[in-house]
Amino acid sequence: MFQATRQRLALWYGAVTAVLLLLFATGFYLYVRHTLVERVDDTLNHVVEVVQRSIVVESVNDPAQPPFRLNLEASFGNNAVTAEDDHIDLEWFSPTGDLLWSTLDMPLNLPVHPSSGETVHQTVDLLLRQVTQRVEVGRQVLGYLRVSHPWFEVTKPSRQLIFDLSLGIVLMVAIVGAIGWFLSGLAMAPVRDSYQRLKQFTADASHELRNPIAVIQTNVQVALADPDPDLQHQQLEVVERLTRRLGRLVDDLLFLARQDSAIAPRRSDRLNLQELLSEVVQEQQSIALEKNITFSLEISGGLEMLGDRDQLIRLFTNLLSNAVQYTPSGGKVQVTATPHKHLGQLEIQVQDTGIGIPAEAIPNLFDRFYRVDSARSRKQAGTTSGSGLGLAIAKTIIEAHQGEIQVDSTPNQGTCFTVMLPSL
Repeated sequence: MFQATRQRLALWYGAVTAVLLLLFATGFYLYVRHTLVERVDDTLNHVVEVVQRSIVVESVNDPAQPPFRLNLEASFGNNAVTAEDDHIDLEWFSPTGDLLWSTLDMPLNLPVHPSSGETVHQTVDLLLRQVTQRVEVGRQVLGYLRVSHPWFEVTKPSRQLIFDLSLGIVLMVAIVGAIGWFLSGLAMAPVRDSYQRLKQFTADASHELRNPIAVIQTNVQVALADPDPDLQHQQLEVVERLTRRLGRLVDDLLFLARQDSAIAPRRSDRLNLQELLSEVVQEQQSIALEKNITFSLEISGGLEMLGDRDQLIRLFTNLLSNAVQYTPSGGKVQVTATPHKHLGQLEIQVQDTGIGIPAEAIPNLFDRFYRVDSARSRKQAGTTSGSGLGLAIAKTIIEAHQGEIQVDSTPNQGTCFTVMLPSL
C-alpha cells in the first residue's frame, strides 16, 4: 500500500513538473522565435530603406513617356556584393511586375505584391522571408523592390532551441522524478511508522480489553447461573475489580490519544516541585510500608518551574509506583531533586533496589503496552503486571514539558530513572 502510494506521489511530482516545464518551454520557444522573426524583418526593412535612398531617378523629356525612370545600373550596381555578404537578395520589378534586376541565381517566379514580411517557398526545402516595397515618385510608381532573406536564419536556431528545451525537459523530469521518489519516501516514512504504531496499538489495546471483558462476562454468567448469594457476591467483587482496571486502562488510552492529537492543551502554572514531590511520596508511603520498603526524599535548593500540576503528579506517581511495585520487601526507594542553575533545568531521580531491567529491554521501555518479561516480574516481585502504559504516559508528559528522561538499570541490583525538566 505504501509502496504504491509512494509511486503515485513520485509520478504526480514528475507529471506536474513536466506540464509546467512544457508550458514554460512552449512560451519561451514562441518568444524566441517571434524575436528572431522580428530581427529578420527589421533587417529586411532596413535594407529596403537603404536601397530606396540609393536609388537614382532620372527625368524623362519625352512627353509620351512617364516623367521619371529608374537608372538600374546606377542604383543597383554596388548592392550585389553587400547583399550577398548579408545573405540578402534584392529584386527589382517594373510597375507591371516584370523582373528587371535580381541578385538571385534563379528567378523565384512568385507574384509581386507589397508586404511588410512574409514567408515563401523558394524550393520544396528552402524557405525565404521577404519584404516587398512599392517605390513611388510623386504619384508615379517606379517599380517594386523585393528583399529576401534565407529562412534558415530562423529555423536553424529554432530547431536547436527545440532540441535543447526537449533535452532539458527530459532531464529535469527525470531529476524531479528521482527527487520526488526520494521525498515521497521521506514523507511516507512517518506515515508508515504511525500506521505500524497504530496497528500495534490497536492490537495491544484489543488484547488488553478482551481479557478483562471475557473474565467479566464469565463471572456474570456464573453469578446468573448460581443463585447462591455468597458466590454471587464473590463474582461481583471480581467484576468490580476488573471494571476499575478497565476504567484505568481507558483513561490511559484517552490521555495518550489526546496528547498525540493535541486536543487538550497543557496548562502552564507556576509550581513548587518540592511540594508536589512531597505529596506524591506521601501517597505512596502507605504502600511502601506494607511491603517493608524504605522511602526517602532528598531535595536541595529551590525547585520552581512552569507546568501542568495534574500531569506532573501523574508522571511521578507512575515512576514511584513502579519503583515500589518492582522492589522486593526490605528494599529502598530514594527520590532526589536538584536544580542545575547553569543548565536551567531540574534533575529528579527515582532510584530503587528492585529487580532491575535487562539491558536489551531498555530501548523499548517507553513503548506503549511494552512489558519486560511479566512472568519474571511477578515471580520476583510478587506483583501483578500492569497494562504497559505507565512509562509511555510518563515519557509523553515529560516531552510535553520539554524535558528528558533517562534510565540506568542493573538486573537484581536496581533501577534509576532520571528526569530533566526546565526550571524558572
